[in-house]
Amino acid sequence: MAKKPFASSADLGVKTETLEILGDGIYALTAEGDPNVCAVEGEDFIVAFEARATPKAARDWLEQLREYTDKPVKYLVLSHYHAVRVLGAEAYNAESIIAHEKTKFLIEERGMQDWASEFGRMPRLFREPDGIKGLTHPDIVFNDRLEIPLGGDRGNLVLEYCGRGHTAGDIVAWIPKQKVLFAGDLVEAAAALYTGDAFHFDWSTETLDKVKAYEAEVLVGGRGAVARGRDEVDAAIEQTRGFLTGMIEKVGEVHKNGGTVKEAFESTRDHLAPKFGMWPIFEHCLPFDVQRLWDEFDGVDWPRIWTDERDQEVWDKLQD
Repeated sequence: MAKKPFASSADLGVKTETLEILGDGIYALTAEGDPNVCAVEGEDFIVAFEARATPKAARDWLEQLREYTDKPVKYLVLSHYHAVRVLGAEAYNAESIIAHEKTKFLIEERGMQDWASEFGRMPRLFREPDGIKGLTHPDIVFNDRLEIPLGGDRGNLVLEYCGRGHTAGDIVAWIPKQKVLFAGDLVEAAAALYTGDAFHFDWSTETLDKVKAYEAEVLVGGRGAVARGRDEVDAAIEQTRGFLTGMIEKVGEVHKNGGTVKEAFESTRDHLAPKFGMWPIFEHCLPFDVQRLWDEFDGVDWPRIWTDERDQEVWDKLQD
C-alpha cells in the first residue's frame, strides 16, 4: 500500500475564496475549508480578525476588502497563536496587535517550532513564505474581556476569553448590535477540528457553553461556511462538540482498557469518519488530535510542543 501523503502536504489545489458581507461594515472571507478571516469597520478605522499565514496571503485578502472600504487597519486581532493565523501580520500596518495574554506566551514559548510545523503540514497556505520577516508579537494583551468602541452608532466590538479550548488562549469577537460572532477555531462549521494543542475536556463543556450563550444570529468559525440564523449557529457549535465528545469517548475507552495510541486512533477514526470524514482536513488532523487527547488521559495538562520532527514521528506511528 502506498504511503499516505503527510498531513496536507499534497493538498495543493487552489481554493475558491468568497467575501461575504455579514452586516453593515462586517466582512468575512471564507475559502472552502481554508482558514477564515474577518473585518469590522469602525467610524474611521478597521478591526481585522486573523492575520493569515504570510504577508502575501494577507495582502490578497486586503485587496478584496479594499473594494468595499479604504479605512486603515487600526487593530489586528489574533484569535490564537497558530502560524497560519498570525504570520501575515506585517501586511496590515496595524497600529496595534491584540491577543490574549496566553497567546502572547505561546508565541514566545513555541512560535518558531509551530512555524516550521505548520509550514510542513500545510505548505499551500504559505503564499510567498520568504516574505515572512519573523514571529508576530502582540502589543496589547488582556485576560478576560476587552471592548473596542467602533464610533458613531456602531456600538462596541467585544473581545472575550471563553476558556481553554482549541489552544490555551483562544478569544472570540462579538458585535452585540448585530449579533455577529467571530469564533475563531473554537467552532468549525463543516470542517474537521485540529485539536493538537487543545484542552478537550474544557472545550467540549464550559468553553462551548459560553460560546453558545452569546445566542449569535451569525457565526464565523475558524474554517467552513458562515452559519446564519440560530439553527445554523447552534448546529455548528454542536457539531464541534460532537467531534470532541466522540474523540473523548473512543480514546478514553482504549486508554482505560490498556490499549495503544494507535488503537485509539483507529477506533476514533472509525467512529468519526461516517459523520465527519468528508470534512476538510479530517485525515490531516486526526493523528495529531488523538495524540494530544491521549496525552491528556495520561495526565499531561499543558500541550507538548509540536516540531516538524515530532509531527512526522506521530504521523508515521499512527498511519497504516
